[in-house]
Amino acid sequence: MTVEDAGTQEIAAAYYDDEITIHQLTELVSAEAAANLWVLKQQLDEDFINEVADA
Repeated sequence: MTVEDAGTQEIAAAYYDDEITIHQLTELVSAEAAANLWVLKQQLDEDFINEVADA
């Protein structure tokens, strides 16, 4: 793992823990990485999981 990867993982963790906003995330990582992290966070959301499970 590179230093860059470790840094990105820390930033992602802060985003997933709601310590930073999507706007702050976009400033810290590429727009593509921010979009990917946003999608993943939405997919991990408990309400989303329950909604999909009920479908």
